[in-house]
Amino acid sequence: MKLRLKKIIGYIGATIAILLGWALLALLIDNPALPQPVISLAQLYYSFPDMLPHLGISLWRILAAMFIGITGGAILGLLVGRSPRADLVAAPLLYVLYPVPKVVFVPVLLVLMGLGSAPAITLIAIVIFFQTMVTARDSAKSISPDLVLSVRSLGASKLDIARHVVIPYTLPNIFTALRISAGTAIAVLFLTESIAGNTGIGFYVINEWGRMNFPAMFAGIIAMALMGVIMYEAINLAERRFIRWKSTAE
Repeated sequence: MKLRLKKIIGYIGATIAILLGWALLALLIDNPALPQPVISLAQLYYSFPDMLPHLGISLWRILAAMFIGITGGAILGLLVGRSPRADLVAAPLLYVLYPVPKVVFVPVLLVLMGLGSAPAITLIAIVIFFQTMVTARDSAKSISPDLVLSVRSLGASKLDIARHVVIPYTLPNIFTALRISAGTAIAVLFLTESIAGNTGIGFYVINEWGRMNFPAMFAGIIAMALMGVIMYEAINLAERRFIRWKSTAE
């Protein structure tokens, strides 16, 4: 309970600090392109009903992409990390493809899939897939052979080792990758929705920017930030649920 209260107080303090910094910067710049936070928060309150469908579409795209990317990346990463032969083939491919900025594929995806959710989900899933796969692979490779041998000496099968050693050992790192991927997913989502779409919170922000409705634009940015915070806390909640043995300072 004390930990939860500290987290709430931390969020409140961080929010106040950000709003004060924003207000001071807006006062110094004195430009309509950067409205005062009070104006943008009021706009968020009044525009939220119109914004809600865009938020729902964006959230659906992120959740679908994260499920595809994380599931595929975690499974393949664990398999490659625990198989030297598979790693011999997969590692060079991973080293070549991982550094490539995936946003360069936006034009290709638009040509192949058109506008809408498909290119956004695909691009986000690709980004998250590589992040998760690298983390899962490295974590699986770092498992001590002595630990595996000790469990195998007790008569454990390969399935038992995967269930009781590999997965518990790698889950904390996979959840760390998941938290990182949440922020990346929102950034990639904004890019794809602003370039190729007529729905979603990214489109909403760019559309209001084009209309020079800067309070509404910042209201959309605030809504996107809140969506990211909610996703981050949902991941933390899932981590506490599935990794009960891990002590965290959160």
